Amino acid sequence: MAKNKAENVVRELLTFAGITINGGQPYDIEVHNDALFKRVLKDESLGLGESYMDGWWDCEALDQFTDKILRAKLNEKVKGSLKLQWHLLRSKIFNLQNLSRACQVARQHYDIGNDLFTAMLDKRLNYSCAYWKKAKNLDEAQEHKLELICKKIGLKEGMTILDLGCGWGSFANW
Repeated sequence: MAKNKAENVVRELLTFAGITINGGQPYDIEVHNDALFKRVLKDESLGLGESYMDGWWDCEALDQFTDKILRAKLNEKVKGSLKLQWHLLRSKIFNLQNLSRACQVARQHYDIGNDLFTAMLDKRLNYSCAYWKKAKNLDEAQEHKLELICKKIGLKEGMTILDLGCGWGSFANW
């Protein structure tokens, strides 16, 4: 039984996707921190992802969970329900984020120096997935990914591109 309104809303949304909280299927989630529900309503998919990284919930088959969430098109379900929209709006109005909290998050996630990144990323510090088909190492896999992206988008010499979030401008430099 749900303990609060936020939990009721999240349970209802997950039901649309066929997912049960603390259920018995591999794609069901096991909740370790009840603050998850308010966080998901406030921060939506980002809150869901960050709360997973924080250990607030777990799932035996994360790939199946994600597939079910995406196939259910929960964002459309929310748009079609005034009750769900109201709960999401209320969560955003009472958002506890502030400048000092944002600075704390930035320090914890980004102001950690480059030692970690140089240890786990390729020579270009690509901060995105690699393409391993025919690659022998991470550097080659990242080069293959960059080349594949260029081919897929039809990028030609002389064209410009905006590189957001790949890491250290590696795609723009490529």
